[in-house]
Amino acid sequence: MKQRWLIVISILIALGAGFWFALPEAPGTIGEGDQITDLNLPDLQGSMQTLPKGEIILLNFWATWCPPCRKEIPSMVKLHKKLSSQGLRIVAVSVDKNLDDLENFVSEHQMPFMVLHDADSIAARQYGVFRFPETFLIDRQGRVRHRLVGEVEWMSEPMIQVLTQMLEEPEQNRDREVRGVSDEQSGSGPG
Repeated sequence: MKQRWLIVISILIALGAGFWFALPEAPGTIGEGDQITDLNLPDLQGSMQTLPKGEIILLNFWATWCPPCRKEIPSMVKLHKKLSSQGLRIVAVSVDKNLDDLENFVSEHQMPFMVLHDADSIAARQYGVFRFPETFLIDRQGRVRHRLVGEVEWMSEPMIQVLTQMLEEPEQNRDREVRGVSDEQSGSGPG
């Protein structure tokens, strides 16, 4: 009798694994080291916004109905207060369907950073996000440095160190662009 159950369980596990591996990957999965896909989403006033260029960005996908998302927002607000003056840009992309719920939550928690509304989860799918919260730490060159799934304590020492290190890195692209413009303007550009 035990052998029969072991065979049945083995078959079920094999079928489950087969189905799992047959599932397609998220259409736009973006991982560490990948170049980001630009977003074009409305803010809470309905104006279309894109991600800042040449900035260190904390891009967070979240929802008001998600308990871990709600729990991490206060530390994200504190992080904004601590590091925004050093150049950190926080962009919170909500997948809430109801704009009123989103507006009330943002107002209640006094979220001072950019909040975008992805009601149809188009941007979330582009990034391969289906678990919330999920966060991408993006460098000035637009590459994902870290992809974090789940609630994060943004004021923890390890997170502050990672973000401070990213903020202290030289602005290579901007330096090249400035040199390129001044070289062209001075006539001493590549020739």
